[in-house]
Amino acid sequence: MKKTIFLVMDMMNDLVAEDGFNAQTYGIQVKQRKVLENTAKAIAAARAAGALIGYVRVGFSADYREAPAASPIFSGARKNGIFQLGTKGTEVHPALAPAPQDFDVVKHRVSPFYGTSLEPILRAQGVERIVMCGVSTNGVVHSGAREAHDRDYEVVVLEDCCAGVTPDEHMHAIACMGRYGAIVDSAEFDWTR
Repeated sequence: MKKTIFLVMDMMNDLVAEDGFNAQTYGIQVKQRKVLENTAKAIAAARAAGALIGYVRVGFSADYREAPAASPIFSGARKNGIFQLGTKGTEVHPALAPAPQDFDVVKHRVSPFYGTSLEPILRAQGVERIVMCGVSTNGVVHSGAREAHDRDYEVVVLEDCCAGVTPDEHMHAIACMGRYGAIVDSAEFDWTR
């Protein structure tokens, strides 16, 4: 089996929880697409095959000192008091709970690579393939797929474990990512190859 990590990205309560801040935006698509259920099954399959698991979370200090003032995305986080590290909102959704041996990567931008511990983890572990999913498809997943490709990793996106605010947003991002890696259904992916 290729040395593989499954990156579960931004599956935090502020974004995907039924009672989270974005319940009426991302939460609708997460529920309709069964993203949490599909991702939980994918995590179990990845673990069974011996793949590494990494969680990527966006988060800031309470005063948002790491948030760029000019960013339309992160200025909204500051205004709404979300994505604060140490709060329930930045914890991984309980349906996808990390195990002690899993990696926890905290980011301050859309990209899972920029200014994070992800690249050193991948190099130290000898990772060849990155399987990824997350919310949002057109944010962290799209950015992650492109950057992983440019760092010479094999990229696999589990389409049914991703969501955008709208179905169109999701599908446009998926269509773009097909240039950088394989787009597959989580139930059909062979973790043992």
